[in-house]
Amino acid sequence: MRRVRCIFWLGLKEMMSLRRDRVMMALLLWSFTLSPVMEATGVATSVNNASIAFADEDNSQLSRSLAAAFFPPEFQPVVPILPGTGATRMDAGDFLFVVAVPPGFEKDVRAGRAPGLQVLIDATAMEQAGIGATYITSILSAELRRFSIGADLVSPQPVDLIVHSAFNPNRDTVRFAGIVALIGQIMWLTTILTGAAMIREREHGTIGHLLAMPLAPFDIAMAKIWANAAVVLVATGLSLFFVMQGALGVTIAGSKMLFLAGTALFLFTATALGVFLATLARSMAQFALLVMLTILPMLMLSGGETPVESQPAWLQAGTLLLPSRHYMAASQAIAFKGAGVETVWPEFIWMALLGALLLVVSLLLFRRSVAQEG
Repeated sequence: MRRVRCIFWLGLKEMMSLRRDRVMMALLLWSFTLSPVMEATGVATSVNNASIAFADEDNSQLSRSLAAAFFPPEFQPVVPILPGTGATRMDAGDFLFVVAVPPGFEKDVRAGRAPGLQVLIDATAMEQAGIGATYITSILSAELRRFSIGADLVSPQPVDLIVHSAFNPNRDTVRFAGIVALIGQIMWLTTILTGAAMIREREHGTIGHLLAMPLAPFDIAMAKIWANAAVVLVATGLSLFFVMQGALGVTIAGSKMLFLAGTALFLFTATALGVFLATLARSMAQFALLVMLTILPMLMLSGGETPVESQPAWLQAGTLLLPSRHYMAASQAIAFKGAGVETVWPEFIWMALLGALLLVVSLLLFRRSVAQEG
């Protein structure tokens, strides 16, 4: 019991030190507020509020129905323009897309001549231009097919393929990117805070003062682990409620408490990783390089950036040893699919086992490092 009290008070001392570190506090505030918002909204993987104009030289029922097929939130209301002015208006930055309908278009469609439509795209907005071209082609093709079937020009297909998007019906990229960005910040910050605290004790020479007290290396390491994990867990909870739900409107489909429980389990692993890297590094600069070499691959292979299933078979097997993969899988299942304990318990077991193994190795290295310094 005495050892537990020592670890508790030493952890509180660590929190006080973190509170006085303005750089770390600013990094913590940035990482759980503005950073996930910018990551979620800054990269568009869908068309949103794109400006579009129609140069309609046919002025037929078909051409008007084509123009009416574009509506918010993907596109702004269609603006009619004079024929031949599309390129000029795009040069002026008025429109991102311009659709030109030639004269006699409906007449040619009814006659089965397969007339062409001209679509002008401002490719300086590369993301929106590339995705928007697919959107426009799909919308126009669907509208032309509906018109052709209604005019008895073609027979309907024997099978009608109906697609339903599960867990994210509107295919909202912000909802997905927001949670993934928050998970990424948890991975970065936990390792950085714990490792930086260990390096700071060594660089300031206070590690010797701690060892002069009736404390073991285990007590010092565990105090830093629980203190930094608690700080990140509280920051995660606040970010989840006020930033994800409040600012971005992202809802958690499953239990928020289960999500935080999985986060706490992962924090146990990530803090142990921070201690491990801090024992290998001799300075803060070396620690920063080690973080880049470990955390970045863990994020890339965790399934947040690219699905694990799309990776080579041998690499998929290797990612089973990464705690980040299991945390990402459990978090996405809870946040997007509303999964319960009965679904994510294998991922929790994996994180616990990997965390325990990493903690044992980290404590052994830390004890050896302290003995060498002493």
